[in-house]
Amino acid sequence: MTDPAPGTPGSRQKTTAKAILISIVAAVGGFLFGFDSSVINGAVDALNDQFGLQDSPLLSGFAVAVALLGSAVGAWFAGPFADRYGRVRVMLIAAALFAVSSIGSGLAFAVWDLIIWRFLAGVGIGIASVIAPAYIAEIAPAHIRGRLASLQQMAIVLGIFVALLSDALLAGVAGGAANTFWLGLEAWRWMFLVGLIPSIIYAVLALRIPESPRYLVAKGRMEEAGRVLAQVLGTSVDAVQHKVGEIADTLRREDKPSLRDLRGSAAGLRPIVWVGILLSVFQQFVGINVIFYYSTTLWQAVGFSESDSFLASVINSLVNVLATVVAILIVDKVGRKPMLLGGSAGMVVTLTIMAIAFSQAVITVVDGEETPNLPGPWGPIALIAANLYVVAFAVSWGPVVWVLLGEMFPNWLRAAALSVAAAAQWIANFLITVSFQALADIGLTLAYGLYALFALLSFLFVSRYVQETKGKELEEMVA
Repeated sequence: MTDPAPGTPGSRQKTTAKAILISIVAAVGGFLFGFDSSVINGAVDALNDQFGLQDSPLLSGFAVAVALLGSAVGAWFAGPFADRYGRVRVMLIAAALFAVSSIGSGLAFAVWDLIIWRFLAGVGIGIASVIAPAYIAEIAPAHIRGRLASLQQMAIVLGIFVALLSDALLAGVAGGAANTFWLGLEAWRWMFLVGLIPSIIYAVLALRIPESPRYLVAKGRMEEAGRVLAQVLGTSVDAVQHKVGEIADTLRREDKPSLRDLRGSAAGLRPIVWVGILLSVFQQFVGINVIFYYSTTLWQAVGFSESDSFLASVINSLVNVLATVVAILIVDKVGRKPMLLGGSAGMVVTLTIMAIAFSQAVITVVDGEETPNLPGPWGPIALIAANLYVVAFAVSWGPVVWVLLGEMFPNWLRAAALSVAAAAQWIANFLITVSFQALADIGLTLAYGLYALFALLSFLFVSRYVQETKGKELEEMVA
């Protein structure tokens, strides 16, 4: 007697070590995504000194933010490239871009070439942001797909943490980011160069994992697809053959997949593509990256000392990691939609409290300088609200959006749709990043009040337009 095919009544869902290990390898791209996007934070002041950017804040800011624009470009092209050349080969392209940009940034001799290398780093980040969730969704058994896809977000937050830790260690040993360290190179250069290590690890590991069975079927490599499915599903030959047939049915078409597939019957995009784009935009418009990009500056702006501001930032980072672990444990039990709704509600409350707290700031004059302070209990209230806000995001919108983007699209549309959604996410990230300082100059109450409004809109959007995908096979997804 054979097992029914996965996804059919009576089928036995199995968890194989192979599926878990393959997903972990794919998620290393998320680690590089987090590492490369954050590593420049510890080098900004030294870069400004090195290239004389103290009087050019716009150029300095662009050198930091240009990676976000590169990420949008990388995300846009990742899907079509993945459909043409395969998921694993595109992982190797991302690894190569990470490695080259790490060396180029570390050896930069002027701001213009640093910008080029950071843009290339961004392209690699954008590719990784598309290919990891797509590959994991296509390789993972349905009953644990949410947990495995959530590894992408865990890898991202760990990459951010390791980048900040690496920066701090290098600056500490050298006595400052601008000071000479090993081989006569400044410490800030080694902050970039150390990125070569995880890039090489990612490339070596990518060479040891199989190609996505959905891609193999699309290329007519049925036997190879069957072998991969047998490894990751741990099921019978008949069930594997049935699964290969299901995948082939969903991919059967006369033309090759392309970005043109995103268009619906009218001139606009397919509704499912709009859902993916808006999920990505709301993930950024709730303002989460303001906490991670500007947290130290933010707390100092409301009267925290420099040491207390760094401590608050470290606490935020650790809370983010721990909450992401919780999300991984519950996503396949609770479901995607309830987690997003709960996260949106939590962010509305906490962001509103933060807006109210910052509205209580008073200006005191110390040694002729105006210094803002949060009086009475408002400082601790703001700190607690900020951490609860991070919890609300990290246990919901952080990992769950990546899970949904990897699994909500039908097989023939997935890579292209994920590319556009991820590109929209990076553009939204860029807009939030560059607009925060202007909003903060008007008032932090305005900034966090606006993010609270977007959190409320995200709740309404999810409740109306997002469909639950928990436990469904990818072949059940429709456009």
